[in-house]
Amino acid sequence: MTALQKKPNSPVAHLSAEDIEALGLELDAIRDQVLASRGEADAAYIREVITAQRFLEATSRLVLLASIFPPAWLLGTTGLSIAKILENTEIGHNVMHGQWDWMRDPKIHSTTWEWDNASPSDQWKHSHNELHHTYTNVLGKDNDLGYGIMRVDEDQRWSPFHIGQPLWNLLNACFFQYGIAAYDLELGANLSRDRRRNPEFRARVGATLRKIGRHATRDYLIHPLLSGVSAPATFTANLTANLIRNLWTHSVIMCGHFPEGVETFEKTSIDGETRGDWYLRQMLGSANIEGSPLLHTMTGNLSFQIEHHLFPDLPSNRYQEIAPQIEKLFERYGLSYTSGPIHRQVASAWHKVIRLSLPNDFLRSKKLESV
Repeated sequence: MTALQKKPNSPVAHLSAEDIEALGLELDAIRDQVLASRGEADAAYIREVITAQRFLEATSRLVLLASIFPPAWLLGTTGLSIAKILENTEIGHNVMHGQWDWMRDPKIHSTTWEWDNASPSDQWKHSHNELHHTYTNVLGKDNDLGYGIMRVDEDQRWSPFHIGQPLWNLLNACFFQYGIAAYDLELGANLSRDRRRNPEFRARVGATLRKIGRHATRDYLIHPLLSGVSAPATFTANLTANLIRNLWTHSVIMCGHFPEGVETFEKTSIDGETRGDWYLRQMLGSANIEGSPLLHTMTGNLSFQIEHHLFPDLPSNRYQEIAPQIEKLFERYGLSYTSGPIHRQVASAWHKVIRLSLPNDFLRSKKLESV
């Protein structure tokens, strides 16, 4: 029996070690099938998305030159918001995962792509690809789990600081790209250890600040100045587009990682972890969003977070194709496939954030009162 199976009330206690390894082999087979079938249709897909995103951003910025007129402001801001979301989700996030490296196109490659986000790509790839996806939902190992500012599991020790976590989460949502940059820098841990004079840390901070400066200059100085009399309106349009992008990406990530029903894991649960165990942890530590093809594109296909966590380097446009096979595996092995429409998943994630801002004793007393 693995450490994961020994957890009290474990949802996988009914599985034997042989079952888990058999599950791993079935998932390997699905992965191999997609790898073998990648081709021109997949390459055409990502090139079309990139072309559409760049066209939408360019035309939206042109419209905003006349943003002094409310219809132009609304149209340009809407288009720019969508363009920024697409660049961060379906393009940047997935390109930097190496999903398109097999194309051998240096312009669409994980080693060359720099996204429209405060965090430099190399820092994000380390904290996200190497740490988060390796230690998905492992308390104390996966810094994405609450971003170091939230309590996301009943077994985590409560402190008065956690009372404010609904507010911390809202602020994080509004300034999400900067929160991610601080998280990638491990800012809290490094400052508490007084590493301000550490050359490596200082270099990383410098790279982040320079990138933030470039983006702020573009969005809040150059483009407004190019708009002439429309400068104040263009400034607010860029500010609004960045806010909408931050709120959307934060919500998508919340839906994939924090709703009720998503499991977290102790550090000891990954001791001696096999390939099958790792797959099982991804399945239990993720949730999906149900919706239209447009919604899936706007989430970067992270609406299929379960499939993404299982296969982070497969082309994102293939997740919807394999999702029914993955759901059948859940059913066959007696596991819960956590999925729901976006409004329900967002509400569930926020409910968890609010619920866990309170101490366990208080929650238990309220539960007893309701019985």
